[in-house]
Amino acid sequence: MEHPRRLFALIGPPSVYLTLFFLLPLGIMAVFSFRAGTIGEARNVFTLEHYRQFIANAAYHRLLWRSSLMAFGIASISTLLAYPLAYFLTFQAGERKLTLMTLIIIPTWTSYLLRVFAWKLILGTNGLLNTLLLSLGIIDQASPILLYSRTAVMVTLVYVWVPFVALPIFAALERIDRSLLEAAADLGCKPWEAFLRVTLPLSAPGVIAGFFFCLIPTLGEYVTPLLVGGGQGAMYGNLIQDQFVRALNWSMGSVMSLAMLLAVIVLLVIFSRMGSFSKLLEL
Repeated sequence: MEHPRRLFALIGPPSVYLTLFFLLPLGIMAVFSFRAGTIGEARNVFTLEHYRQFIANAAYHRLLWRSSLMAFGIASISTLLAYPLAYFLTFQAGERKLTLMTLIIIPTWTSYLLRVFAWKLILGTNGLLNTLLLSLGIIDQASPILLYSRTAVMVTLVYVWVPFVALPIFAALERIDRSLLEAAADLGCKPWEAFLRVTLPLSAPGVIAGFFFCLIPTLGEYVTPLLVGGGQGAMYGNLIQDQFVRALNWSMGSVMSLAMLLAVIVLLVIFSRMGSFSKLLEL
C-alpha cells in the first residue's frame, strides 16, 4: 500500500497541474473551434464551417509553412551558436564557468520587450548598425536595412533563445564522464574524432532538448514579429492574435491554434521516426 501512495504523491501534483493548465484549456479551445460564433445564440450552435474555411484558405497554409520554416531555421541557428558556447563553458572555462554562465543569463532577467525594443533601435534608421556602416563609408545615408523583415525577426529571436538553448546542452556536456575522452585519446583518437564519436553523441539529448525548447514556442511567436517584423516578417502567431483580439473570431482563432499544434506534433513525430541524434551520428 505504501508504494502506490508514494507513486500518487509523486505524480499527483504534476498531473493536476498538467490537467488544469494544459489539457483543460486545450479542451476549451477545441470546443470553441466548433462554435458558430462567440456572441449571442451563435455560441450554442456547433458547426464545421470554420474548419472548412481554414482548409480552403491557402494563405493560412502558406503562412503556417513559412512560419514553420522560420522557426526551424531559428532553432537550428540558435543550437549551432549555443553548442560552442556550452562546450567552452564545460571544457575550457574551468573555475570561471559558473561566473560566465551567470553573465550569459543576466540579460534574460531584463524584460523581454525591452530586449526586443533594443534590437529595434539597433536595426533602425538611427541605430548602431546604420551608424557603423555610415562611419565605414559602406552606405551614403541611413536607412532601416534589416528592420521590418524576416531577417530582423530571425536575428532578434536567435539572440533571445541562444542562452536558453545553451543551458540543456551545458547540462548534457557536464554529465559526460571525462574518462571516456581520456580512453578515446589513449586509443588513438584525435581531438576532433573524440568529439564526433564521444562528446557529440553523448550530448545529443541536450542538443535535441535545446532545439525543441526553441522551436516550439518560436512557431507561435507574435510579439517579436509585431515589433521588428512588420508586414514582411509576420508569422502565423500574428494571424492567430488578430483572430482573437481584432476580429474577435475566437472560433477561427481556435481552429488555427489547433492547426499549429498539429504542425508541432508532426515535427515531433518526424524527428522521433528519424531516431535519436546519437544513432544518426553512428551511421
